[in-house]
Amino acid sequence: MSVKRVLLKLSGEIFSDEFSLISESSLIRIVKEIKCAINDKVQLAVVIGAGNIWRGTGKFIERVTADKMGMLATVVNSLALSDALRKTGIKSSVFSASGISSFVETFNKENVINYIENGCIAILAGGTGNPFFTTDTTAALRAAEIEADVLLKATQVDGVYDTDPKKNKNAVKFVSLTFKEALDRHLKIMDIYAFSLCMQTKISVVVFDFYKNGNLKRVLNGENVGTLVEA
Repeated sequence: MSVKRVLLKLSGEIFSDEFSLISESSLIRIVKEIKCAINDKVQLAVVIGAGNIWRGTGKFIERVTADKMGMLATVVNSLALSDALRKTGIKSSVFSASGISSFVETFNKENVINYIENGCIAILAGGTGNPFFTTDTTAALRAAEIEADVLLKATQVDGVYDTDPKKNKNAVKFVSLTFKEALDRHLKIMDIYAFSLCMQTKISVVVFDFYKNGNLKRVLNGENVGTLVEA
């Protein structure tokens, strides 16, 4: 698989450890993976979740407010990653769906494309700017807007299985799937809105284990890592 423009979706949990919501060691590892993987042929944008900071709070805080808090939490994670990248000499900037211009830039498709075309990393925060949507949907939407070739979904599992490999030692891993096959099998790869958007825009999705050192580089080099889902 040859790719030029990539949207990398990171979960918020990747940033945390047992002691900190955003740990220094986790940031160093993320940056190391990105730095060894990128080259002058790859244009990279990143969307980050907020599960390390905020997952809502039951029925006490109403859904719209809780989702707004989650969107702000993605900005916190994005600022942390951007700072860590710059410390290693990688130019990066945070673009948010909502206007908080004293902290980050406001998302604009043309500005983001221009930014990544010049070899910098764009970190796309703030969700879609609307409640009721996950960061998976944000990743699919931004991938479509910037015309990405592929969406890389970084997880703790080395691909997509027919059943939960943590519960079933005989679970079978898929090397590749079509969107239709994944839907027919009711495989939980992304939320349905995100998955449908990728299917409509024909943006391939690669699900891979980000916790295995060097995997991001292997994916970008076209190696058979994880599971490829395509039209």
